[in-house]
Amino acid sequence: MLRFSIFAFSVFLLCCCKPKQQEQPIQPLVNIVPIPVTVNQTGGFFTLPETVTIAAGSAAEQGVAQFLLDFFSTQGVPAKLTQDSAATIVLRNFVSKEMLPEGYYHMVVNKDGVDIFSTTTSGLFYGVQSLMQLIQAEQNTWKIPTVTITDFPRFAWRGLHLDVCRHFFPVEFIKRYIDLMAQYKFNTFHWHLTEDQGWRIEIKKYPKLATTAAYRKETLIGHYSDQPHKFDGQRYGGYYTQEEIKEVVDYAAKRFITIVPEIEMPGHALAALSAYPHLGCTGGPYEAATLWGVFDDVFCAGKESTFEFLEDVLDEVMALFPGEYIHVGGDECPKTRWEKCTHCQKRIKTEGLHDEHELQSYFITRIEKYLNSKGKKLIGWDEILEGGLAPNAAVMSWRGEEGGIAAAQTGHNVVMSPGFALYFDHYQGEPKDEPVAFGGNTPLKKVYEYDPAPSSLSQEEMGYILGAQANLWTEYIKTTEQAEYMAYPRALALAEVVWSPKENRDWNNFVQRLPHQFMLLDRKNVNYRKPKPEELK
Repeated sequence: MLRFSIFAFSVFLLCCCKPKQQEQPIQPLVNIVPIPVTVNQTGGFFTLPETVTIAAGSAAEQGVAQFLLDFFSTQGVPAKLTQDSAATIVLRNFVSKEMLPEGYYHMVVNKDGVDIFSTTTSGLFYGVQSLMQLIQAEQNTWKIPTVTITDFPRFAWRGLHLDVCRHFFPVEFIKRYIDLMAQYKFNTFHWHLTEDQGWRIEIKKYPKLATTAAYRKETLIGHYSDQPHKFDGQRYGGYYTQEEIKEVVDYAAKRFITIVPEIEMPGHALAALSAYPHLGCTGGPYEAATLWGVFDDVFCAGKESTFEFLEDVLDEVMALFPGEYIHVGGDECPKTRWEKCTHCQKRIKTEGLHDEHELQSYFITRIEKYLNSKGKKLIGWDEILEGGLAPNAAVMSWRGEEGGIAAAQTGHNVVMSPGFALYFDHYQGEPKDEPVAFGGNTPLKKVYEYDPAPSSLSQEEMGYILGAQANLWTEYIKTTEQAEYMAYPRALALAEVVWSPKENRDWNNFVQRLPHQFMLLDRKNVNYRKPKPEELK
């Protein structure tokens, strides 16, 4: 968790900032999501001039200012950069002797204009995101409520996930997904790139991952539970070139979002095996899955060629993604093939392992050592705990919170992502009223009431909880419109969970702020789900 002292910054503000009143806890009419740490509403509004001027001195400040210029352009408001400290909006980085958290900002809106200060460029960016939510159109003018805000995030990992394997989404939508994340101060995009049903990232050393593994012969029609299974008979697939990956990574970085790529291993590997069958225990033939589920054919843990392949793949992946974490999956890996594979059984004997569960631990630990040798960290789903957790691994806890709690208690970093609250492929209301979804029921209020910090952990152990993330699996999400429908407005609730102080969160207050957020989403033509009145009580 993040902590700081504001003494040095308070002195700075007294000297350099427009006057401000004593800060008060957040009040309900400030329509910002996620809710800031402190807000003082002074009453009244600042009306924007006909031409808005934005003071930004350094290149970093000007980079953030560009988002404001783009915003005003879309609203038809003339705006320009200036060096004048009396500008309409002033963006300033400053140096503090105190340790302020990454993402901290302080904003003052009064009758003279807007000041946003931060010790980091990311903080300026988050301040700008809050400002853009505050700006209101009234007849032919644009107004901002006069407020003083001090704000910073509760958790360092504020994540959304997107599965592009079950169904593939174009680069332009990935950018749109990232734009919406940035609007609500998420900072981690978990990009699920490989699966049984399709491999979605170009690997130059293994071209058949693009020509073969990226495609399946057909796709299931309806729900998996429908019997008998029916298929559409249409070849389906696609992949991102490395140039497209670089483009998206750069796009996200400019919005202070780190992309964590997921390359599944040792399970969920059918698509890769369809292209390179020698990597499986039986040698195939294999084909990319046309059904959803868990499949027995996985990467062979006994063959050295498996690790050579994965290390080659990871080399190219690491070159594309500058973030510290690489997600390796590690979940839902049946041991059926390993139990009968001579190579795997030899590995168990040679390495002195007790069983196939320890063989999986060997697999993950070996991959972790390789990633660590390249300056990267490994994160995986909570199944990587089975058979013994790799020494430096972080755990993403999805089967409830138990795995995350166990990992934190042994000094491992944790991202909470429990299915019961943060799986956005679940229904949002009564199934009869909703499009086909995976199952379960995760309404908006359930997301809002979730807290990533289990009370069973000590204060020291709580420090290993990096944050939380919602996952959007796309077995039943075929279109970009449906992806938005499943993500929003639930992502708004999660944004507040991972950013705002727990004591500031209040369901009724959140509900009061939703109409304004829906207006902002409408401006961007986001296909969000409109909650029913009874769901907002």
